[in-house]
Amino acid sequence: MPPDPEPEDAPRAVSSLDYRIRAVTGHDTDTLWSLRDRGLLDEPHAELVDRHRELAAAETRLIFCRTLLHRLAGGEFPVDTALFESIDRTVDQLEEAADTRDAAARRVMTALEPIETAADAAADGLTAAHHAALLALAGGATLRLHLLTSQVSVTTASGTRIPLRELQHLEEAGHVSYDTRHSAHTGQPVALTGAGRTALAAARRPPPAARRPPTTQAPATAAGRPGARTSTPAQRR
Repeated sequence: MPPDPEPEDAPRAVSSLDYRIRAVTGHDTDTLWSLRDRGLLDEPHAELVDRHRELAAAETRLIFCRTLLHRLAGGEFPVDTALFESIDRTVDQLEEAADTRDAAARRVMTALEPIETAADAAADGLTAAHHAALLALAGGATLRLHLLTSQVSVTTASGTRIPLRELQHLEEAGHVSYDTRHSAHTGQPVALTGAGRTALAAARRPPPAARRPPTTQAPATAAGRPGARTSTPAQRR
């Protein structure tokens, strides 16, 4: 039999916690990985991405071992001692991969829970007006100071005007920032900060009691064939 291949080019697996990460951050995991590589995340979010990368690698390894086991049992190879040894070895690797996946998922949860708690607290203090303003600003906006009247106007990319008092409240809460490299007369881009995106994403989430719990259980053990011998991991080794 040929030697067991390695999952070098396997695509990244989707983990069972990806939906919760997106819900609390407002970004998909690919975007978060990119932001981490560019050094644009704060410490809690950077820690979350690092732990998620470990989980994604563990999920990929588990899927690879399971796929290999299906291939070995699919009739492609002669039924001989070498096949039995390869199947036993792959089952052991699958068990180890499941344990690694579960441990990585627990580390992701440890990093994720404080971010969810902070997001829930931010969402609790978000009024309907603040939420509507954040939604409008999410697509981009520009602050301009009229040269003659000195009046300040904030217009979003969709044409919505945001009251100055509302924008000031959001700025005080740390939810928006201005690009001060541009003058107010020519127009300063306004964007949501990380805290603003988190508050907006948290406001869209269902209450904690309604959230789907994470699924991190190991794959079920396949039922043995009638009359087939059974063996423990120690016996297989």
